[in-house]
Amino acid sequence: MDQGIQNYNDALSDGDREICEKLANVINKALPDAESKIWHAHPVWFLDGNPIVGYSKLKESVRLLFWSGQSFEEEGLQVEGKFKAAEARYETVKDIRVTDLKRWLTKSREIQWDYKNIVKRKGVLVRLK
Repeated sequence: MDQGIQNYNDALSDGDREICEKLANVINKALPDAESKIWHAHPVWFLDGNPIVGYSKLKESVRLLFWSGQSFEEEGLQVEGKFKAAEARYETVKDIRVTDLKRWLTKSREIQWDYKNIVKRKGVLVRLK
């Protein structure tokens, strides 16, 4: 695991750390070719420089964010923001449905919007896959 992500996880409370370690392990196994690092203060995984998935600690939960998640058309993901992102939130590690998470990670590879070039395109998203 990326050392920055390990440090992020280690700084959390026991319950939140357990959630984040589970998420990181499943993500790393499903996306072994992804680059992972701390980006904008949170763990994020990239494919070809494009952000795919990440998580962050919120006040009462851990948010798992898929940048292209709205295009997955999955009931377990909620709309986040004004672009194509979708999220799931977890209060305990038992809330993580690994089967769903693996399916979403497969879709994150197959369905991608070009966030890497969103600034260059002045806020316009283009579908890559």
